[in-house]
Amino acid sequence: MLKPILRMAAAPILVTLSPLVHAYDLPGLNLGSTSFYDGSPAPAGPGWYLEEYLTYSKADRFNDAHGDKLPLPKQTVEVFAPTTQIIYVGQPWANGAMPGFTLINTSLVHADVDDGLDNAALSSREGFGDLVVGAFLQLPTLTRADGSPLLTQRVEVDVSMPVGAYNRNRSINPGSNFWSFNPYYAATYWFTPKWSASGRFMYLWNGKNDDPSASFGDVSDTQAGQALHANLTLQYALTDRFSVGLNGYWLKQFTDTQVDGHDVSGRREKVWAIGPGFNYVFRREDTLSVNAYFEQDAENRTEGNKLVLNWLHQF
Repeated sequence: MLKPILRMAAAPILVTLSPLVHAYDLPGLNLGSTSFYDGSPAPAGPGWYLEEYLTYSKADRFNDAHGDKLPLPKQTVEVFAPTTQIIYVGQPWANGAMPGFTLINTSLVHADVDDGLDNAALSSREGFGDLVVGAFLQLPTLTRADGSPLLTQRVEVDVSMPVGAYNRNRSINPGSNFWSFNPYYAATYWFTPKWSASGRFMYLWNGKNDDPSASFGDVSDTQAGQALHANLTLQYALTDRFSVGLNGYWLKQFTDTQVDGHDVSGRREKVWAIGPGFNYVFRREDTLSVNAYFEQDAENRTEGNKLVLNWLHQF
């Protein structure tokens, strides 16, 4: 099914400890929000779709560059972030490919942190988040001789516009205060009519933040590094309507964050997660997915657990 990218939960998490200054630089990303049959076309064909994501995440570790916990008495962050996505799928071209576009907004309705220091080091705010606009092309479905699907694919280009609420003195913000470019390739491959695997492979480039977090001190601008990230699912169709699967995601930042145009080492982020999920098709116009994730080996990021509920509806 069609599930273009979204910004997950909070924008950058910034942690200030005097005299230690530490920042988590990347914006919120699609880490595990898309999963089942991710490369497949919209289930009900061309038209308008509404997709709602409800994401609850809780982390109890703020990790440094070595994966060790930061020296805070407490380090808990709890976030509830609904995402609204509007999708338009156009009529198929002569070769069967379908163009389309999407608009996505993730807002924070609940963001709570506890550092054990009366929130002297950590703070949060709620509100309207950044807006993602994207254009995609759903490629023609490849089938086997018996007509069953073999491979479905989609390419998309997404741009995140910094229109969300942002305060440089807060650790967690709905907005990032910088532009991001986040294209991806998604595919689903069927080993058998019941067994299949899906993947979404994404590249992230970030623009400059000209009002950087106060944790950076007296600087003019910062620019988060580039990253690769992916969502992966192995799914099994128990019936025509009900599938179960093992889902995961992976993130690795591969260039350094820059401060006033200079690379700063020791800030690259990485994490991976795995967990169970299921997908249920009520009818072609309505589909529900539920996924749980348990994060591992985080560096320069929080580490915790996440639950994502996703509902796709054609108008």
